[in-house]
Amino acid sequence: MTFKDINLNNPLWKALDDSEITHPTTIQHKAFSVIMSGRDVTGIAQTGTGKTLAYLLPILKMWSFNKSRHATVLIMVPTRELVVQVVEAAERLGKYMNVVVKGVYGGTNLKTQAYELADGCDILVGTPGRLLDLGYHGTLNLKLIKKLVIDEVDEMLALGFRSQIEHLLDLLSEKRQNLMFSATMSEDVEVLIAEHFNDPEKIEAAPSGSPLSNINQVLYKVPNFNTKINLLHLLLESKPEMTKILMFCSTKALADELYVTIATKYPEITGVIHSNKDQNYRFNSVNRFQDGTFRMLIATDVIARGLDIQDVSHVINFDLPDEPQNYIHRIGRTGRADRKGEAISLVGDLDLDWLEEIEAFMQFKIPTLDLPQELEISDILTSSEIPQIKMKNSLGKLPKIKDEEKSAFQQKIAKNMRVNTKVSHKDKMHAKYGKPKTRGQKPKGKK
Repeated sequence: MTFKDINLNNPLWKALDDSEITHPTTIQHKAFSVIMSGRDVTGIAQTGTGKTLAYLLPILKMWSFNKSRHATVLIMVPTRELVVQVVEAAERLGKYMNVVVKGVYGGTNLKTQAYELADGCDILVGTPGRLLDLGYHGTLNLKLIKKLVIDEVDEMLALGFRSQIEHLLDLLSEKRQNLMFSATMSEDVEVLIAEHFNDPEKIEAAPSGSPLSNINQVLYKVPNFNTKINLLHLLLESKPEMTKILMFCSTKALADELYVTIATKYPEITGVIHSNKDQNYRFNSVNRFQDGTFRMLIATDVIARGLDIQDVSHVINFDLPDEPQNYIHRIGRTGRADRKGEAISLVGDLDLDWLEEIEAFMQFKIPTLDLPQELEISDILTSSEIPQIKMKNSLGKLPKIKDEEKSAFQQKIAKNMRVNTKVSHKDKMHAKYGKPKTRGQKPKGKK
């Protein structure tokens, strides 16, 4: 099946041809007719299966010109990077239509974004916090929203956006179509659906527990940080097919440490991105990775959902995440749009428990490769890898002092003993002058 077999229109077919997109993915094919029917939809599919086009195509097919120029479509996403990428995707698909798409997110001036929205838009993409700010500011008329999309809803709930999402839902008109897309169906997601959706139809394609068939997964068992660095150097030098590498770390501190270490040898082709980096730095890093300036981009799990980068040849897990779903999100950055991809995991001793959980979640055992013979095994550990030894209190509790032993301690001399006594002014004067001292009052009986 091609997109020509789907009931689109000429502007959308032409835009898809320009982007060289011809065949719909499973989630795109399944979701189209259901969304076109007007029903609420919950779409469950892995990262990288084409969820963005799955909701944009039917929305744009149903879109009609609105004279008021107030947004009638609202799309919520978890990160500013995903805001930018959804806006770009909507603009590419709507390039032959008179549709205005705008994006809003935190970290920028609220008044500037409010001023831009005052010019009008048809489709608004934003993060929950900034959308709520604009709604309370009075800039955004949420009662005019006819179609609501919540993308990567499980990630938004994990990031603590539940309160903002529920406040936004309360501000929206009840007469709307709700579309929710997620990689997993957690209990929190089900509660949100039950409270705010109207008997949604569930569409499932490549659920997150199953590994993507077009991604080749392998792992190396590597003892420590410095040996992993040595292995990375060998892979980069011996595998020219590793042209665009997205490398994941579990923490921002590890990402920075890894970047400093690798950039020492490859300063011009390595970038890093995580939530502590400012907005311009993050956008520049993604753009330089996208255009091929960077061969390797180091990222954290928080950013994994907000990156939609084409032609990622390899995903490398420098360490394993503590949630099996995050492993799926990581490797889903490669092998997109039916292309082949490669996922390599560097599994240390501390990662073995996570590896068992990931393999049980996928019901798939990741093949283990032998370490290269020329690999130098380092015995130098980083501070985080050195086992922490907790010393017991060898002194134990101090013995209690018996009453008869207390006399052995030196007591204060009498003049140093502090006694809280209150002395009246009359007594002070008598002690000083030997007789009562008055304060100038006249003797009694005299005028």
